[in-house]
Amino acid sequence: MKISREIKTAILVLSGIALFIFLFTYLKGEDLFTSSNNYYTKFDYNGLTMSSPVTIKGNKIGKIEAIDYDFDSGKTIVEFSVTPKLKFSKNSKVRLYQTGLMGGSALAIIDAADGNTAQAGDYILSEVKEGVISSLGDDFSGISNDLGTTLKSADTLVNSLNDLVIDDSDEGLKKTIAELNSTLKSFKNVAFSANDLIRKNDEKIASMLENFDKTSAELAVLVKSLNEANLANTVKNLDEMILKFNQLASGLEAGEGTMGKLLKDDALYDNLENATKELELLLLDIKLHPARYRRILSKKEIPYEEPTAAELNNN
Repeated sequence: MKISREIKTAILVLSGIALFIFLFTYLKGEDLFTSSNNYYTKFDYNGLTMSSPVTIKGNKIGKIEAIDYDFDSGKTIVEFSVTPKLKFSKNSKVRLYQTGLMGGSALAIIDAADGNTAQAGDYILSEVKEGVISSLGDDFSGISNDLGTTLKSADTLVNSLNDLVIDDSDEGLKKTIAELNSTLKSFKNVAFSANDLIRKNDEKIASMLENFDKTSAELAVLVKSLNEANLANTVKNLDEMILKFNQLASGLEAGEGTMGKLLKDDALYDNLENATKELELLLLDIKLHPARYRRILSKKEIPYEEPTAAELNNN
């Protein structure tokens, strides 16, 4: 059977059209030889593009089929398809997330796994996961404000340095740099002098540090000895003794006991004073008339005579 040229041309044209359709659908991410189930969800804004992937646990299982804006509700209605092999709950959520730092969005199915299997054509609740760039937006704004403040401070510092340089000509700048070099040389000389002084007194400094270490060790031993000596109990006993002295002084002040009565009872004091005077007169009489007391056993009694004023003054 001979095929005419017209039929051959028609077959080539139809084959080209079929190949074009296949390539076009392939570039759109569609597969003509596989079936899928379509579902719907809604977002407050659109961050997706046609053929954006649909994933579950990071695995691609579908793609975006259509994106339409609902003028009545002001929401974006997204139609997406997934492989029929996937069974997920109708109460799951479809999460919009960014796939990279430079943008690009996708949908992820967060399965509720409650046994209520979704059917093709069902509406699934949606949520939006904030991306890295958008989450850093507020931080970048704060950083930019801080950077602006820092730049203003740097500008103020530069202006202050310019004010210090009275002559801003080439000669003035050279003179300022020369003075700065002179100041740095002075600091360098001071540093060398300090290093030389430390080097010459290195042994003394080492000895002083060693003595300081020994003193610290001895002080630690002293503190340990005081702790072992139970200084707290000693202070407590001293407090108790002082308290007893205070109680004794209070008793004396109140006239308690013999000492208290002696201090507070005027009659007792007068009696003791009179007894002392009489004892003094007795001793004086013994001194002046010893013969009177040698005859105590004698029948002849020698009467007592009070000493005269002259005798009292002489003794």
